[in-house]
Amino acid sequence: MGSRRLVWRLFVSTLAPSPYLLLAGILLDAIVGDPQIRFHPIRLLGHTLSKYEQLIRRLGFDGYGGGGILLGLLSLTWVVLPCLLLVGIYRWSVPTGTIMHVLIIYTCFALRDLIDHVRAVQRAANDGNVGDARKAIQMLVGRDIERMDLAACRRASIESLSENFVDGVLSAVFWYVLLGLPGLLLFKVASTMDSMVGYKTPRYLQFGWCGARLDDFMNFVPARLTWLLLGAFSIPKGWRIGLAQHSVLPGPNPGWSEATMAGVLSRKLIGPIWKDNQLVTETWIGDPADPEAGSDEDVSKAIRVVVASAAITIVAAMVFIHAAWD
Repeated sequence: MGSRRLVWRLFVSTLAPSPYLLLAGILLDAIVGDPQIRFHPIRLLGHTLSKYEQLIRRLGFDGYGGGGILLGLLSLTWVVLPCLLLVGIYRWSVPTGTIMHVLIIYTCFALRDLIDHVRAVQRAANDGNVGDARKAIQMLVGRDIERMDLAACRRASIESLSENFVDGVLSAVFWYVLLGLPGLLLFKVASTMDSMVGYKTPRYLQFGWCGARLDDFMNFVPARLTWLLLGAFSIPKGWRIGLAQHSVLPGPNPGWSEATMAGVLSRKLIGPIWKDNQLVTETWIGDPADPEAGSDEDVSKAIRVVVASAAITIVAAMVFIHAAWD
């Protein structure tokens, strides 16, 4: 019994959230950025998902059951096995295990990469190069870019920055604080499933349902925390617009951050969006009396708000981990 308790304590202690390892991983992302390497863990996760999907479909599981099997296999491969491996590494060498813990956190965050992409759009737009601005924004959004002018490219970058702040920062921190490394890894599995199979198309409507709903669930609380956090930079307008207009966007979560950002900037976002040569929406979010977003200062202010919000998130997470886990 004593040996089992020792193993369990080792398991929990190596996978539990650490305020200092969280800070180290975040600083590594801020300084180095997302590593553009072939064997990046998130890319490998996506590759694994594709291979599992092919296998599951060949076995005839094309519906809801197939999506559930996919989630189970990915969780086994990218949550259970890495956690067991990390526990083994810690038993062999605590310093090496600590480094691996930090590297897992580092590869699961992409704030620096997100901001770099937004700034690439901003630079191209500031140079007046609509072609380069469209190419840069294509890395962030899945819409037709041919009809987008410079203002539309800047708006889209702000929208992407706001939405991905939830996925790329706050939700990841939230689940790491709550469940440690297993929670962080499970969130990345859900996020990857949603981005790769969570489409409302005939091929994925049933097969991708499991991943899409899990992603909705894991972002549910963080999206609303983002409303509180971003809105605090423009009280009460940010909170008012976010609360009133979050449901304008499809899905239970994206509207909270984007509508709140519109209120914080005192600018209207979204506007005409084309996809596959079809006009998807002409909806605007934000105060109807506000001008349309699209200036260089709009983008710069959005970046400042997100960076400040990320800093507050990390500090709050470190305090909470220290109080709840230590």
